[in-house]
Amino acid sequence: MTGADRTTPPTYLLIHGAAADSWCWHLLAAELRARGHDVVAVDLPCDDDSAGLSEYADAALAAIADRTGSADRGGLVVVAHSFGAFTAPVVCDRTPVELLVLLGPQIPLPGEAPGDWWANTGYPQARREQDIRDGRAEDDMAALFANDLPPTLVTEVFRRGRHQADKPFGDPVPVTTWPDVPTRVLLHRDDRFLPADFVRRVARERLGIEPDEMPGGHLGMLGHPIELADRLDAYWAGRTEAARRA
Repeated sequence: MTGADRTTPPTYLLIHGAAADSWCWHLLAAELRARGHDVVAVDLPCDDDSAGLSEYADAALAAIADRTGSADRGGLVVVAHSFGAFTAPVVCDRTPVELLVLLGPQIPLPGEAPGDWWANTGYPQARREQDIRDGRAEDDMAALFANDLPPTLVTEVFRRGRHQADKPFGDPVPVTTWPDVPTRVLLHRDDRFLPADFVRRVARERLGIEPDEMPGGHLGMLGHPIELADRLDAYWAGRTEAARRA
């Protein structure tokens, strides 16, 4: 925990997942700003073939450089989606953070390379089982990532997709322990890419945390921005009770 002003609304740092950009947060960001919060949605250098996890964290920290250390600002809340969960602990290790929220996350271990995460967590089997339950065709990416979004948003999601460089997948997460930051895990019940049962198990095994749940597919920040903002407000209000690593 930090010495942040607890009467001032927080700054939310929103970290997107792989092959994405800050646009994926635009509906949530608008909702949070309407509630009086400061919001920074960073664009990670995912299309830079020379950038790894340290550079991703550098980009996130640069995006909030003018917000940190200011006496008239509230604390920093990091919200990391999917692959963004590999960047989040590095950010928390480098700057004071009041609360970490992992949204539909790929939860890493300290020192684990993202490329090893899939086999280490048993993800391939979990995905196969989910695909069978859903009856999803292997090449139906819309059904995998955007199953609950309206057609206009689905079109925009795939239009805005970015090249995802390989380098960060070979980078061990550059922290030696999980950051000492109150942490929440929030999963999406209808997530087909990171199935709810799978995320629930990994959160228990790796963080000792029982995840919270909300409706939606993998891109819940687009499908349910108001409910997500409600959840974040509640987490901020109750942050002293936020789950910590056991």
